[in-house]
Order: sequence, then structure tokens, then C-alpha cells
Amino acid sequence: MRLIQIEVGTMQNFNYLVGCETTGRAALVDPAWEVDRMLDAARGAGLRVTDILVTHTHPDHVEGLDRAFTATGATIHVAAQEADRARHRLGGGAETAAIHEVADDDLIPVGDLPVRAMHTPGHTPGATCYRIPGGVITGDTLFIGRCGRVDFPGGDPEAMFSSLRRLAALPGETVVYPGHNYADRPTSTIAREREHNIHMSAPDLKEFLRRRLGAVS
Repeated sequence: MRLIQIEVGTMQNFNYLVGCETTGRAALVDPAWEVDRMLDAARGAGLRVTDILVTHTHPDHVEGLDRAFTATGATIHVAAQEADRARHRLGGGAETAAIHEVADDDLIPVGDLPVRAMHTPGHTPGATCYRIPGGVITGDTLFIGRCGRVDFPGGDPEAMFSSLRRLAALPGETVVYPGHNYADRPTSTIAREREHNIHMSAPDLKEFLRRRLGAVS
């Protein structure tokens, strides 16, 4: 597997390229702001973008979805709960046939590379993490040291607590690849987040709600 992490835009977004070195196929995660830069990185690595993975459809994560699709013709994978918003980004025309609605535990092969969808609502109804060999791309569900906001329309604090519990159950060595560069390091591990993440480490729902809703950040 080849993984490339690049910070893009003015909101410290992370975009990712996840590539199969055997076939040269790659997935672009959450294309926004600097699509041409990501595609240049793919070409430089000898990769061809055949799939686009959407963690959720907030504008800062799909601002470049239409441009990425036009440039690549890639299949777009997005949770069914947010597929209509992705279609709107594409203009609602024939291009929307490229959208593949994913559900929890769906397998998305990128060449010989297995990518598995993990439905993690809370930040948005269709928020989806993508498990890759040795790691998980978490979008705005899990950041390093904290979790995403739950006070936007469609946010659900109780669902976020359950989603963090699911992520915490992954093997401790799993590398966490977040959706924003909000910490002192670009990646973490599930084991580290279990111990140090103020939201994931909450012992119960009541304490999680106190920590997450007590200070919006």
C-alpha cells in the first residue's frame, strides 16, 4: 500500500491518496481545495485515481468533488445518508451514476487493496471512516486528541459516543489518519487515542456529553 497525506486549503484539511502498488489504482479521500495538487501527487507516485472516498459531505471535504470526478471519472463512494448531497455537488446530471452508496462494513477494493467502510455517525448522519491495511481514515469523526463537532445540523452526540466506542475497539496499533491537521502530529494510533483523547477516553455517555458539549471547539 502507498499512502500520501497532504494538508490542503485554509482549514487545515487532510486529503489522502491510498494506492495499490501492484495495480497502480488509487483512492482519493475527501477531494477539496487543491484537487490538482492531489492529482499531481498521484501521477508523481505512479498512481491512477479510480475511486473517490467521501467521509462526509460538509463543504470543506467535498468542495472539489466535481473537479476530481471530471478529471478522473472515478467511482465516488459515499454513505447512502449523504449521497444526495454528493449528487448535488456533481450538478445532478448523468454524472451522478458514478456515485456508489456505501453501508457499514462494505468492502471497496482499490486494485488489490481492501478498503472497508465503517459507518460512524455523530458529526453527520452518514459519516464514514475507511479502514485500510494497518490504519483507519477517520474524517471528522476522530481527531487526534478529540472528536468532531456534534452541534451542526445532523449532528448527534449519542451517536458520536457510540461511534467512538466502535473505533476504540479496533486494534491498538491501528494508525489514525484524521480529516484535519489540528494536533501536534499528523497521525496517531487507536491505543494512544484510547488513553489521551479527551472524548474517546470518556468512561460513559454522561461524561462524554459533559466533555463534548461543555466546550464547543
